[in-house]
Amino acid sequence: MGVLIIEDDASMREVLAFQVGEVAPDVEVAVNGQAGLEAFDPARHAIVITDLKMPKVDGMTVLRKVLERAPQTLVVVVTAFGDVAVAVDAMKAGAFDFIPKPFDREHLRSVIRKALSVTALRTRVTELEETLAWGERSLVYSSARMGAAITTVDRVAGSDATILLTGESGTGKELLARRVHARSPRRAGPFVAVNCGAIPRELLESELFGHARGAFTGAVKEHKGRFEAAHRGTLFLDEIGELPVDLQPKLLRVLESGAVDVLGRERPQPVDVRIVAATNRDLAAKATAGRFRTDLYFRLAVIEVRTPPLRERPEDVPVLVEHFLAKWSGTRRLRVAADAMAMLREAPWTGNVRELENAVRRFCLLADGEVIGADLVVEALRLTSGIPVAAGAGIVLPAGGVSLRDLERQVILKALQTNGFNQSQTAKFLRVPRHILLYRMKKYGIAEGEGQP
Repeated sequence: MGVLIIEDDASMREVLAFQVGEVAPDVEVAVNGQAGLEAFDPARHAIVITDLKMPKVDGMTVLRKVLERAPQTLVVVVTAFGDVAVAVDAMKAGAFDFIPKPFDREHLRSVIRKALSVTALRTRVTELEETLAWGERSLVYSSARMGAAITTVDRVAGSDATILLTGESGTGKELLARRVHARSPRRAGPFVAVNCGAIPRELLESELFGHARGAFTGAVKEHKGRFEAAHRGTLFLDEIGELPVDLQPKLLRVLESGAVDVLGRERPQPVDVRIVAATNRDLAAKATAGRFRTDLYFRLAVIEVRTPPLRERPEDVPVLVEHFLAKWSGTRRLRVAADAMAMLREAPWTGNVRELENAVRRFCLLADGEVIGADLVVEALRLTSGIPVAAGAGIVLPAGGVSLRDLERQVILKALQTNGFNQSQTAKFLRVPRHILLYRMKKYGIAEGEGQP
């Protein structure tokens, strides 16, 4: 929730930066309108304070350009005494408020506090809308296996117990984590998700625990970690099995003390966070082998819930297919023929629900009529699985032969997609060293994220 100050007068810029910094933790400055527009980043600057009278690029231009790029940004204009008419024009153009020069310190602070409150309220509304969008309506199932997992989650959602969700990729672990949050007393607080396997080791510590300004070379401003961001809410630690060994004691300390050691701060920062973790690894086996701290495993697995793979609950396939048809078929009323649905039920679905959705989306795009037949499903399964298949016959080799190179590329690409392009995880999935996987990716020209929607 940063503030960008655009002011061409050096002394006024310094005064504004100091006084705004008393109520806003993250303040940046720009020396003129052009520099301000170049520095403006909607992801960092929720509030822009700009002088109206500046050479070349004036405040009205800044106001217009900022709101064109990010309509939710709050722009406060600073104008000289007597230019009230100009300030009124700025308000009509979308400015949040205006401050006349010379400004009263308390009036400036009041305007900034009000802008910060509005921004915080908007952020909270967005978080609540996201929670609703990811709520239990997104959990589609009919099987007893998935029902048992959901029953357990619902039973413990009202507590603050740490939950470990286990199961293969694509089985719905994040949906269950969001269900926990939505049904907990913390539902009015934030739900913050972080993928421990997708963030480079050198950034992960700062991303989780945060750092103070000047904590290390390049730390030009304070960074709030995900623990602080999730204060009074839920923190979802996905792929917890990928957490580096040297960061595991620090996570354990947070779980035991309820406080975060922020890099560069003298005192720990208290946090009130409920932890839900997820993994597709066998953490108990990793702990036994010494690759994951046993004490951390037991702290995470106070409640352990397994999400069953789709191949163990084929009765969920028809209801999921109907759900994805409604999502991806647009205005068309598509249905799947009985023999085609039988094929879908019998498919292995190594990528689980995520793979099934991709398949349904594919044959929604390719269907000519209203009925999706076995021939289209065969083609969709061949493309999503990377393996030639035929109706009722399992794996077959086409009479005209098959390119081993193409087949290997398809298998590697599918394995990467199934594992979220996590290279270490994919290498283990394919049972090859990581450097061999990297060599094959380069050999076949497989790009990061290729084929993902």
